[in-house]
Amino acid sequence: MSLFADPRWAEALGHLPDYLGNHVRVSVASLALGLAVSLPLAIVARNRPVLRGALLGLASIVQTVPGLALLALFYPLLLALAALTASWFGFSFSAFGFLPAVLALALYSMLPVLRNTITGLLGIDAAILEAAQGVGMTPRQSLLTVELPLALPVMMAGIRTAAVWVIGTATLSTPIGQTSLGNYIFAGLQTQNWVFVLFGCFAAAVLALAVDQLLALIESGLRSRGRVRAALGGLGIVALIAATLLPTARSASTYVIGAKTFAESYVLSALITQRLQAAGLSATSRQGLGSNVIFAALAAGDVDACVDYSGTLWANQLHHTDIRPRAEVIAELKTALAKDNITLLGELGFENAYALVMPKKRAAELGISKISDLVARAPSMSIAGDYEFFSRPEWAGIQKAYGIGFRAQRQMQPDFMYAAVASGEVDVIAGYTSDGLIAKYDLVALEDDRHAIPPYDAILLLSPKRKDDQVLKAALQPLLGKIDIAAMREANLRAAGNDASSSPDAVARWLWEKVGGK
Repeated sequence: MSLFADPRWAEALGHLPDYLGNHVRVSVASLALGLAVSLPLAIVARNRPVLRGALLGLASIVQTVPGLALLALFYPLLLALAALTASWFGFSFSAFGFLPAVLALALYSMLPVLRNTITGLLGIDAAILEAAQGVGMTPRQSLLTVELPLALPVMMAGIRTAAVWVIGTATLSTPIGQTSLGNYIFAGLQTQNWVFVLFGCFAAAVLALAVDQLLALIESGLRSRGRVRAALGGLGIVALIAATLLPTARSASTYVIGAKTFAESYVLSALITQRLQAAGLSATSRQGLGSNVIFAALAAGDVDACVDYSGTLWANQLHHTDIRPRAEVIAELKTALAKDNITLLGELGFENAYALVMPKKRAAELGISKISDLVARAPSMSIAGDYEFFSRPEWAGIQKAYGIGFRAQRQMQPDFMYAAVASGEVDVIAGYTSDGLIAKYDLVALEDDRHAIPPYDAILLLSPKRKDDQVLKAALQPLLGKIDIAAMREANLRAAGNDASSSPDAVARWLWEKVGGK
């Protein structure tokens, strides 16, 4: 079957209206906010060297911050502000998705707009300004009727640059809950769906090029005083916005299901969504969220339900470093979460704990079957983990319990780690016990003989606003206790494939049939 005959292209195309519409919405809002802030500041600062240097310096510093980091920073800041406004003024707002993305992207848009506006205004011939003053124009009249029209072509070049930057960086807003064309890329990387990755990259590139060319038409018209070209470019921009800014209907009763950044979470969120839809309920998902982001979104009611892991909550939310029996952990979690009105609905039936993993053959050759066997060898070895692992309490717990240290630490996208350790790129990885890739690559999970890693039972959580939602609970109840570790490993192995049957939706349908779902 040829690449373009793959049915996943049709699946990707089906998501395009939602993803593209949301991408344009956040990009337009960000660019509009950036222009509303940057243009007045540039006008005020053009004849004030100190202020001009300070503004350009600050805008340049913003550009040095990685886009994903800038987007992620706004989420906790807005969460704190929302809590403050709720406490002081009795109202709150959603800090999830759209708002943090707009604010971060608006900051990203400011440098080219500030720089080109100031450059355009300062580049006007002094004789022209003197002539305007000589005919009796006030400074305001001179600005509006002489300076800005003359500087507009240079300003448009800055706006073009800002638009392309915003459209490209908006693909990184997926991890903070903003739907965008980045959903294709993040989902494709996590599930090894290269069709989605290619589609997302192509769609974002086409959108950026189309907007750039339309703005170039406006710029060209302004430079040559060609009203037709400028009008055509403007009409093209308006048509693009009108086609994609049609409101996406989502009822207040639509359930939002959160998913983390690895394939298993995508599959489980798809399974929950399918179960709700089978019960006649409206459901959608927000995927690719970090551990702290997804929990904060759940607590704030921006996500209605998600699958999390007892060990993650034990370490991250309760800040425990001790290891206790599984039943005791679940009981304490229920009590602690209930204080925040979060419902621990129940366990799915399997555990997905962190584990140190290495090739089975090499482990046997070196006589390594448990982590304590690895301690003496570790200084000459390299280890890879996901983007969170080395900053998590579990890693600190392993180091404390075993006194282990590796020659080098690397961070990788989760699914790539398994191929890396199998090929010898790294010696050890921090894998997941429920991952089917352990069997696929003939790897072995080392025994945690000093019990440094807490139990990681998969648990289903509901947000505070859904704690009394009996319809939702009834729809999800059949999932509890139904998925054992063998079924989840096989599901994860299927999700690591590279065909239509490996999509999260297809794997979720298979998993439901596998566990005897009706």
